[in-house]
Amino acid sequence: MEGTRPGAAARRPPAPGGAGRARRRPGDAAGHSPRSVSTREYPDRPWVGIGCVIFDAADRVLLVRRARPPRLGLWSLPGGAQHLGEGAEDAARRELREETGIEAGPLTLAAVIDAVTRDEAGAIRFHYTIIDYAGRLLSGEARAADDVSEVAWAAPGELAVYDLTPETLSVIARARSLV
Repeated sequence: MEGTRPGAAARRPPAPGGAGRARRRPGDAAGHSPRSVSTREYPDRPWVGIGCVIFDAADRVLLVRRARPPRLGLWSLPGGAQHLGEGAEDAARRELREETGIEAGPLTLAAVIDAVTRDEAGAIRFHYTIIDYAGRLLSGEARAADDVSEVAWAAPGELAVYDLTPETLSVIARARSLV
């Protein structure tokens, strides 16, 4: 071929529709690089969070006081972020063990909630889509660990002192009817 170096292969014309297009990885319809990283604070997408609504034999619900943002110092349900490749129920069980040291029996899907926190300017500082599971204590003694500063078992009539969000109270009520 004229204009080719000796020993160089001839170029093939590009495939139809393929000229100038970068290949996308499966499951990445937006073409985002798999190396792009979204932070939890001021994210570019929601983070999947997992929550556990666990009741003991006395029908008390397990609560945790958060030791880190976005709910620093506030009482809530045990839970945290789902890891890549981890099933949602597996994440719930892992978070429960990591934060409180307990194991739960069978888990039932209780709710899916969006928790959005905005800063003073109105920008989204945190956005979690939280998948809440309900279950009963199987074994272990609850203790604060990981990103939790305290744990408490609260009876239905004691929930007001924990200043829980209306969404959390609703999830607890729904979960109680499921287990």
